[in-house]
Amino acid sequence: MSLRIVVTVKYVPDATGDRHFADDLTVDRDDVDGLLSELDEYAVEQALQISENSDDDVEVTVLTVGPEDAKDALRKALSMGADKAIHVEDDDLHGTDALGTSLVLAKAIEKAGYDLVVSGMASTDGTMGVVPALLAERLGVPQVTLLSEVSVEDGTVKGRRDGDAASEQLEASLPAVVSVTDQSGEARYPSFKGIMAAKKKPVESWDLSDLDLEAEQVGLEGAWTKVDSAAERPARTAGTIVKDEGEGGKQLAEFLASQKFI
Repeated sequence: MSLRIVVTVKYVPDATGDRHFADDLTVDRDDVDGLLSELDEYAVEQALQISENSDDDVEVTVLTVGPEDAKDALRKALSMGADKAIHVEDDDLHGTDALGTSLVLAKAIEKAGYDLVVSGMASTDGTMGVVPALLAERLGVPQVTLLSEVSVEDGTVKGRRDGDAASEQLEASLPAVVSVTDQSGEARYPSFKGIMAAKKKPVESWDLSDLDLEAEQVGLEGAWTKVDSAAERPARTAGTIVKDEGEGGKQLAEFLASQKFI
């Protein structure tokens, strides 16, 4: 028996970089380095653990939608231990929102073939957290989201969802979509052997025509959500300096009171 796992991953701007909007109010990716979304690393890790703990023949495929540089995110996942990768790249995808992205991902997942889809809880750039649910709806399969623990056994995916007041034990019959949180276990660091092996693993490249999609269904023109306006965050101003010449405590208390902190 075989198990086909597809892990959706995203190439995102480095959160520590200086990020800006381009003229069309999409994220300017040319001025900041990109990387595999940290929250998606947890999804890759859980897929690999399922593979390692299974008696079945498991194939782990990582899938991304993004520009040419998004291959770097795929290579990171492959170096962690995934078996192969699929990159959906097309100029007409520029500006695609979460709804459009879920459409492209669903088409690619159907084309690739799957039993289980694993996603991170959200991306570290948009942080919407809606794509796993949208994927399940488009694929017509159950969703088990925000899991801190996940396993697969006898055609069923099981997991634990931790809430503020209680933990739930959930399960669904395969095929299914799951998302995992950053509490599911630290993602492994790629070894030198894994990095070298990743260079030989297959990476397929698809465009919209391969998925029977039209440009009008994606991109800025097909987006249901758009940024209408944006402004630079004001530069930081110098703070108030209280010089202690015997009255420092009093001045500090007066300042905190004026700002209604006390």
